[in-house]
Order: sequence, then structure tokens, then C-alpha cells
Amino acid sequence: MKVSIFGSGYVGLVTGACLAEVGNEVVCMDVDQEKIDKLNRGIVPIYEPDLDQMIERNMAAGRLAFTTDPKETVDHGLFQFIAVGTPPDEDGSADLQYVLAVAETIAEHMDEYRIVVDKSTVPVGTADKVRARIQQTLQQRGKELEFDVVSNPEFLKEGAAIDDFMKPDRIVIGADDPRTTELLRALYAPFNRSRDRLIAMDIRSAELTKYAANAMLATKISFMNELANLAEKLGADIEMVRQGIGSDSRIGYAFIYPGCGYGGSCFPKDVQALERTAREVGYDARLLSAVEAVNKDQKRRVFEKIQDHFNGDLKGKSIALWGLAFKPNTDDMREAPSRVLMEAIWAAGGRVQAHDPVAMDECRRIYGDRPDLVYAETPEEAAQEADALAVVTEWKLYRSPDFETIKQQLKQPVIFDGRNIYDPNRLREMGFYYYGIGRL
Repeated sequence: MKVSIFGSGYVGLVTGACLAEVGNEVVCMDVDQEKIDKLNRGIVPIYEPDLDQMIERNMAAGRLAFTTDPKETVDHGLFQFIAVGTPPDEDGSADLQYVLAVAETIAEHMDEYRIVVDKSTVPVGTADKVRARIQQTLQQRGKELEFDVVSNPEFLKEGAAIDDFMKPDRIVIGADDPRTTELLRALYAPFNRSRDRLIAMDIRSAELTKYAANAMLATKISFMNELANLAEKLGADIEMVRQGIGSDSRIGYAFIYPGCGYGGSCFPKDVQALERTAREVGYDARLLSAVEAVNKDQKRRVFEKIQDHFNGDLKGKSIALWGLAFKPNTDDMREAPSRVLMEAIWAAGGRVQAHDPVAMDECRRIYGDRPDLVYAETPEEAAQEADALAVVTEWKLYRSPDFETIKQQLKQPVIFDGRNIYDPNRLREMGFYYYGIGRL
């Protein structure tokens, strides 16, 4: 099948590459000429395991192309995927200007039936707005053309996006016309062979499903962080509690790891947008407000522990920071807890010696070169002559370091474990001051 994708960011690139991988002919369009030029030279602008090889392979096979030409993109595919960003407005609502601009672009160039697929994470009712914008633009052109708008939300985890697309838990299709659903069922057939993963529903339910999924996962994280903070007050060990409740099949172990808060491009934005949507229809979503508030506070927990250990005086202190990305296997630092920690340390007069396996360039892009930030080539270099070590991202690289060497490199044997990846008893026996999240 022929597929066009507007937006060559995270969702657009993964969607395009995976659809091409199974034999479809895909054209990805973006207004950023520099990005498209780099992609055509084989330079992928994001870090996602195995994505660069998949893009290279399918470009070489002629199944995947990149362009800035909107007419070429609209002419190419029966399916017109919208995969552009929906950044939060100042009030927390999703900004739909890019989505609606794409809808208008499609309508300006289409000359025959097209299926417009909302792949971006958008509020309930967006498909109606997309349909209205297309219809309005077609009327201005004096054209009467048939088209359909469907919702097909993505459920991709950064760091595991290719597996999520190729072997999905579910494929959600929101459509008004059963014919359109069947066309999308055919497109997704290669990913739907061992069992039927496709769930067909109305458009508004599909739009809400995406927000509901991310809000549910964010709620589990904030709930565990709330329990971890309570465990510290009660003298309980949250790791024992986690095992005790995770063994209940109704709860499970996924997303119940306490830490220093969630970040990224999805959970913070989507919780805020859903809360805003609730307000717009006169509903006070108190649980969503609490999830967001708990997470905001949790991002400061490591800094508060550092400040308490040093009696509120961080002037002249150097903190080694392991992990900059909001989670492992990505270079994404959007809403990352590391940013809150670094900025708090700087505000208190301290300096940061940072390391991350893949997010160093992204950190430089955000913060540039500054005297209170050292970019370390290795975790050991970051720890050298630091007053303490803070672990913020649970990269595998950090899980089993040589603690004796780390102890010698640090000025003081102090570890702040923002992801609870170390054994407190072992480290204390080795002479470390250990601070976890909700650990004894």
C-alpha cells in the first residue's frame, strides 16, 4: 500500500520505517528542510534503538522516501497520516495548530479519495475539527471530494518503539465508516497475524483511549511515589511493599517502581491535556490534578535529600549526575527529572558533573557550555572529585559499577539513588551514605 506521513519526528519516523519494513511504499514529509536533508543522507535526528538501520534499509530498497513537498506527499498515498507535534499551550491544553495546518495542506492538494489518519496524540473532538478544516478548504477550492478521517493513536514507548509497532499489544482504530476500518485492517495485517489485536471503535472513544492509557500509567507512578514518601515517614521499605502488592495479579509489577518522577514528551503533556479537556466540559478531574502535583513534587525529592545531607549548603559542592534522559534507551530530555535536579543544584550554588550514554548532545543543546556544568565522557569521570553521586536514569550501564573505585573517586562516599537500583545494605556495609526513594 502507499502511505504518506506528515511529520518526521519520533512518531512519524517510527511509523514510516515500520510500515515500509513490511513492504509498503512510504513518503514522509516535514517542513524542516534541514531535517529532511539529513534523513536523505542517512542521519536520523532522534535516538531510538535500531531505527537508523531500519530507515537505511528501507531507503535503499526504495520503500521509504523523505520530502518537503506537500503535493508530492498528498498525491502519493491513499493513507495520509498526521504525525505532527501537539505541544501544550500555556493553559495545559494541546496545541492543535500543526495538526489543523496539515489537514488544510491535505485538502489543498488532494484530487481523489483520501483517508486522513490522526496518529498524533490529540484531544477528544480533534477528528471533527480536522474534518471541518478539510471540508472548508475543499469548498474554498470549489471541490467536492470524498474523504474519511479516522483516529489511530500510537502506543509507542521511547526506547522500545520498533518492537511496540511491530508486535503491538493493540491496534486501536476509531472510524465512522466500517469500510475505512477494513482498509486500515488491511494496512495493519502484517502486525496482526498471531491473534487479532485490532480494536475498532468510534472516533471519540479512540481519541480518549490514548489519553486514558497514559493517564493510567502516570497515576500508577505517582501513586507509588506517594507511597514511597509515606514509607519513609513510617519506617517501611517501599521495595518490600512493591513486591508485596505487585504479586497481586490485579495490580502487577508494571509501572509501580518509585523514583524521582516521570518525564518525557507524553505523560506530563497528556495528563495536563486530559485535565484541561475535563475542565472544558465542566468536570473537575481531581485525580489527574493530584497525579500531576505529586509528580512535580517528586522531581525535587533527590535535590531535597542532597540539600538535607549537606545541611542546606551546596555552594562550591560538585554533584556527579548519572543519567540525563528521562528514561533509558532514549536521548529525550523533555520534562526529565535530571533537568529539575540540575537547575536546583545550580540555583543553590553547586555544580554538576554529568554523564549519559546518549543524551549528552541533547544536554549541550539545552544548556550549552557553562562553568557549573561538566560533560563527562564516562560515569567514572563524572564521579571524579565530586562531593556526591546522584543516579537519575536507570541505564544498564549504571546498575553494577565498581563501588570501591567510585568510593575512591568521590570526595565523600555519598550516593543518592533516584531510581532505587542499588542495595542499600550492601552500600552501607561498604561505607557509603545511601539515600534511596522510600528505602530503609
